[in-house]
Amino acid sequence: MMLSRKAQSAVEFSILIIVIFGALLAIGTYVKRGIQGRWKAAVDDVGEQYDPAYMNTRVMHVMTSSTQTSITTTSAGPRRVWTMREDVSDGSESRFGHVQVSTRVLPQSTTDTDD
Repeated sequence: MMLSRKAQSAVEFSILIIVIFGALLAIGTYVKRGIQGRWKAAVDDVGEQYDPAYMNTRVMHVMTSSTQTSITTTSAGPRRVWTMREDVSDGSESRFGHVQVSTRVLPQSTTDTDD
């Protein structure tokens, strides 16, 4: 009698494992769709990204600089020369212009349905 009770416990345990595995398989699709829905919502919240095809940009960059260098040599005795170098630099940089963004309308995707 003890042998049949062990066999019954093994069968009940196997059925329980199969039921749990089947339930996990059944809810897997719903979990996957939920995750995909959250990703889509997050991507939609980001909005439209930069697209150079829809940008009208005109920026002018002007850089001017001037440098003046003077070198002075002074005799400091026989076969000795002192040199002094002086560099004066002046520079300026400016940017000006405008950026115009035209909005684009994304085409709506359509699916064909068989009637």
